[in-house]
Amino acid sequence: MTLVATDEDHLVHARHWVNGSTDSSAPGGVRPVIDPSTGMATGDFPVADSDVVDRAVRAAAAAAPGWWALGWEERGRLLLEAADRIAAAASDLAALESREMGKPVAMAREDIEGSIEVVRDSARAAESFFTADRAAGGLRRHPYGVAALITPWNYPICQVTDFLGSILAAGNTVVVKPSEKAPLAVAALGPLLECLPPGVVSIVLGDGTAGAALVEHPLVGLVHFTGSVATGRKVGASAGARLVPCFLELGGKDALVVDRDVDVTAAAEIAAEGGWVNTGQLCTSVERVYVHTDVAEEFLFELTRRAADWRVGAGSDPESRMGPLVDAAQRDHVHRQVSQARLAGADVIVGGEPLPGPGFFYPPTVVVGAPDDSSLMTEETFGPVIAVRVVESFEEGVRLANTGAYGLTAAALTNDPDHIEIAAGLDAGAVTINGGGDGPQDAPFEPARDSGLGRVRFGPGALDSFTRPYVVSIGGSV
Repeated sequence: MTLVATDEDHLVHARHWVNGSTDSSAPGGVRPVIDPSTGMATGDFPVADSDVVDRAVRAAAAAAPGWWALGWEERGRLLLEAADRIAAAASDLAALESREMGKPVAMAREDIEGSIEVVRDSARAAESFFTADRAAGGLRRHPYGVAALITPWNYPICQVTDFLGSILAAGNTVVVKPSEKAPLAVAALGPLLECLPPGVVSIVLGDGTAGAALVEHPLVGLVHFTGSVATGRKVGASAGARLVPCFLELGGKDALVVDRDVDVTAAAEIAAEGGWVNTGQLCTSVERVYVHTDVAEEFLFELTRRAADWRVGAGSDPESRMGPLVDAAQRDHVHRQVSQARLAGADVIVGGEPLPGPGFFYPPTVVVGAPDDSSLMTEETFGPVIAVRVVESFEEGVRLANTGAYGLTAAALTNDPDHIEIAAGLDAGAVTINGGGDGPQDAPFEPARDSGLGRVRFGPGALDSFTRPYVVSIGGSV
């Protein structure tokens, strides 16, 4: 199967997927997609306008009654078939992700394969979910109809498949609008989903104008957005004006608190992995570390020496552990935060300068002593920079971790039972202590503060979020 069209120069020409077929409509023109490893074009995509969005939404609305009428069993069967088709194309999808946003291919494939299991789990969970409601007596579920799924560029496929399975298993239809920075892999999903009835999933390519048209469309009954706080506020306001359920997963400035009694070598490894994976382009990256003064020197030594283990290079190179930043603007944003912290008196003890040559590479970086009110400590970096702050006590570390606008995830490392309970008070949507362990299965996730809005689950539990419950009360004979 040909996932995407290419030419003699091996450029990828993405297309919309509307009502079960490709659509090359480009009322907003055709835009290039840049390979961040080279700075050169690797493909292009057509820019949709409100008319293209309208066609996709109307196709989804027309398909919605039939999709719901199939019942959970047939929807699940079709979703499992779609998951198998995506799995068979995982290598090709991973290569596309690497070309458009720089991620190492092996990492991209592992991410995609893991996310496919989320689709399968959602499909299989539909039976118990819907039959349990009937057994409860009177409780019924109904889908919201057309769902708008607007996704970011840092995990192009996973940010679609992590939610697509549960949205569809719940009986909704979907219109997907991926980021204009990385639309190629998501566009390639279209032909893989042709096993689903036409209109059940459409994929519309474009920029913020297309995204706004999708959120504002009167036939959209549910919105799920992952992206920046600024755009999320606009999405939330638009959905709120129409009283449409809206889930927002936005930015993070996630903190790790390191106590005096931990294995410092292990703590440094956790910090490095948490801060540098996917070149730090992850909303749950460790961007702030609050380390106890008694172990700070050893921790910094262990952390900085690990920078050499993170080989920076093109995502297509199997030796690369860290790829480039997605574009020049993101690289400049990261470097601006580091430079401002340096000017304010912070020490950059490893990294801290863009790498030479083509592409948008930035090395693993550790900064110590940035002022608490600096942009490096208060604003999302979304790059491979770990800002370390030395604290006098574990309690101080937790207090500082709870400051700021964001509350997506947080973590702590401690062997003190009393401090474990203090760490449980970290104010975030999810808290991980000592690497996590056996917790509640399929727990709900709700970001705190500016990091988002709406309570959602990943996988089977999300069926609850993506359906509307109602009660049918039946009396005796009249």
